Amino acid sequence: MTDPNLPNFESIRSVLEASSRGPLKAKELAREFDLPTEAYRDFKEALVQLEKEGKLYRNRRNRYALPDQIHLAIGELRLTRAGDGFLRPDDPTQEDVFIPSGKLDTAMDGDRLAVRIEQRPRGRNPVGAIVKILERGRPTVVGTYRRSTSFGFVSPLDHKVHRDIMIPDENRAGASDGDVVLVRITNFGSTKRNAVGEVTKVLGPMEKAGVDVLAILHGHGLPKEFPKEVLRAADEAADRIDAPGDREDLRDLEIFTIDPADAKDHDDALSLTKVSDGLWEVGIHIADVSHFVQEGTALDLEARGRGTSVYLVDQVVPMLPPLLSTDLCSLRDGVDRFVLSLFVTLDEAGRVRSHRYARGIARSRHSLHYGQVQEVLTGKGSLGKSLDGTLKTLHDLAEGLRRKRNARGSLDFDLPEARVVLDDEGAPIDIQRVVQLEAHRLIESFMLLANELVAQDCLERKLPVPFRVHESPVADRVETLREFLKPFGHSLGKKAVTPRLLQSILKKVEGRAEESLVSTVILRSMARARYDEENLGHFGLASEAYLHFTSPIRRYPDLMVHRVVSQVLIDGEDPPERWAADLSETAESVSERERKAQQAERDSVDMKKIEYMSRHLGDDFQGTIAGVVAFGFFVLLDQVFVEGLVHISTLEDDYYNFVPESFALVGSRSGRRFRVGDRVRIRVARADKEERQIDFQLLEGPDGRASAGGGGKKGKGKGGGRSRKGGRKGRRR
Repeated sequence: MTDPNLPNFESIRSVLEASSRGPLKAKELAREFDLPTEAYRDFKEALVQLEKEGKLYRNRRNRYALPDQIHLAIGELRLTRAGDGFLRPDDPTQEDVFIPSGKLDTAMDGDRLAVRIEQRPRGRNPVGAIVKILERGRPTVVGTYRRSTSFGFVSPLDHKVHRDIMIPDENRAGASDGDVVLVRITNFGSTKRNAVGEVTKVLGPMEKAGVDVLAILHGHGLPKEFPKEVLRAADEAADRIDAPGDREDLRDLEIFTIDPADAKDHDDALSLTKVSDGLWEVGIHIADVSHFVQEGTALDLEARGRGTSVYLVDQVVPMLPPLLSTDLCSLRDGVDRFVLSLFVTLDEAGRVRSHRYARGIARSRHSLHYGQVQEVLTGKGSLGKSLDGTLKTLHDLAEGLRRKRNARGSLDFDLPEARVVLDDEGAPIDIQRVVQLEAHRLIESFMLLANELVAQDCLERKLPVPFRVHESPVADRVETLREFLKPFGHSLGKKAVTPRLLQSILKKVEGRAEESLVSTVILRSMARARYDEENLGHFGLASEAYLHFTSPIRRYPDLMVHRVVSQVLIDGEDPPERWAADLSETAESVSERERKAQQAERDSVDMKKIEYMSRHLGDDFQGTIAGVVAFGFFVLLDQVFVEGLVHISTLEDDYYNFVPESFALVGSRSGRRFRVGDRVRIRVARADKEERQIDFQLLEGPDGRASAGGGGKKGKGKGGGRSRKGGRKGRRR
């Protein structure tokens, strides 16, 4: 509610909390504020908006109340693959509310709900029932069109949507049996009747090149194309290249970028200047996107709506139009670019002696990629005497910064990621394991330093910025982690879990068979990092204050921080009140957009893994058991970085039971065991894109015993090709 002539939410809250009559009608609320008749219509619209936001609840008698006054939780529904639901309340102090599948009615994953708490079982989440669906989260669904003898229907690809959608013949838009389609839901049905929809776009059969990634784009609601008015706004913004303003000339510095070899957007660069013996000034130069993307313009509103660039396996969905993201804002070789720079004076131990900000004009002299820098740091290659020396000095300084972070307990989850290599047709020809190199750590150290220094300055000045927060693990997850670690000989003790304690456990499992499993479980036990108007600290980094400053081309929160740095920390102006007023809503919005982007990126990689393995059906591979669960075990292959499931039902030589204490499957008669770290030989049995699943058949266990269906072909060799486009720098913190 932003109209200054209308009462704000806090005023309405106070009236409702003080009401002795219980919930109030809109007219009764209006009388409490002595609103004139001409303002009543706007006031009612404002109440409806507060209801949509979940701040107010309107009952069947059209009376308004605060949700917690009538024991309601307001939030977003998340469904499990089993069909049950959990409401994630807007109020972070409330627990997730469990909703059994039988009480979901027509609610779908992503819907905003009002839920009444009905039970509070000891040691479990509260149980609730849906009172009202406030807002639908899925107006469209992606799925496979199927035709029966008398009607058509779409089976959703997202397994969190558990019911088929009926498609009348006149609304199938020419879709053929087996086509992947985008469907708009026109009727959400009931408990006894399926939802009804109309096909709005036919993507084609799943086996057609590119359809799998298109399905992911549409499934997550990610906009591929920019509206015409946004492209026009980008053209207009480009004219600002001729109006640099007051800038420090940094073109005499040896500035360079370090990115993936195939990166198109270069938003950060480094420079190094010797101040005196033992003192160095590191220049951290970030593309000045805020110069081009003016607040409140069509360009800015589109960037805010997108929240982040999305890096899929074969394409990038940028936050900003390409004219800006890969050209005018990108710190390309040999051309002048506008930057916001942070100059940090460091000693050789990684201690910060001083720092300053500058709005500058810079020219990158070298576009380096991680492989080149790694060869210099290991002595296997050279980029010239001067640049080699600069890189080695920066590496030494970065190691000093890293030691300081480690000393305070910062966690480093060095889990390998998958890199999909594609041929010219976009088909996967290799799935490689990517591990973090010293070159990655060099860049990461200075980006982390910049983000922390800016956060500290904003915190001291009480400036309105979206902090990057990572809260301590909640009690129930700590208890689960405590039980998980016991069989591996690690204890969390009874005191509060600290980053330093988890760090010590991670160091103990380095190089051991369970390293990946323990790292993954510790990571999953922690809260998800997000953006917030309040500084709640960053548990994983053991940092008192942290934010994102270094990637404004691809993250909207960084662009927001740049405006604060430029206008307040450099120009000395006061921040406008609207920045604080809009901060909470924007932080929540961009956090949600980031979650969608991360899931889409994972889904696109998984799709290509499935496509790759579908061409290896019947082939044999060696691998290591990477995880054991009640329904089987996951095997990570040696030859390609792919995991698949050996389902317990395929182990026909015995009845197997899951022993959680040792994370093993144990045969009830034979005592045969399958544990994390065991070596096995498998055959690829199934690779299904629609089910998004890879299944393996066990050929030979860790004890050397063969299983049913042995023999077969050896895995095929790997080939060369091109990699994913538009690589992104570093990991999300």
